[in-house]
Amino acid sequence: MSPQPDGDLLAGPPPTRLPDDHPQVRDGLEAGDDPARLAADHPSSSLAWAVLAEQTLGGAADADDPGAARAVTAYAYARTGYHRGLDALRRAGWRGQGLIPADHEPNQGFLRALLALSRAAQLIGEDDEAERCAQFLRDSGTSPDEVARLAG
Repeated sequence: MSPQPDGDLLAGPPPTRLPDDHPQVRDGLEAGDDPARLAADHPSSSLAWAVLAEQTLGGAADADDPGAARAVTAYAYARTGYHRGLDALRRAGWRGQGLIPADHEPNQGFLRALLALSRAAQLIGEDDEAERCAQFLRDSGTSPDEVARLAG
């Protein structure tokens, strides 16, 4: 959906750009700080939870954790980041539809949590949830591939 001229009632809501209210989380991650510590210190940061989910999804299985527990843990981290992001989006004026630009850095934590939630849901066999999250990304004006590139 491209921006529409003012006064176009069919244009839909303007894109939602979250405020940069957790720059210390991004700075901490770049400095190599523990994402769990950052999540504990800044629990409303979607980015901290998204990174925890991504790291858990990317971890190697071992004898004590053959994969199911890891997938469930990643799902919990991702769902927390997703819900924290929804709260922030609603505070920013989002009403359940419209673009959430991935190129706006404060939006990236929510989008990464949403992608991690989709992937973790797929791992635990919750295919409807996995597809719903992937569709949410597309409806937000991005794609799972674009968001995956944000995570590096």
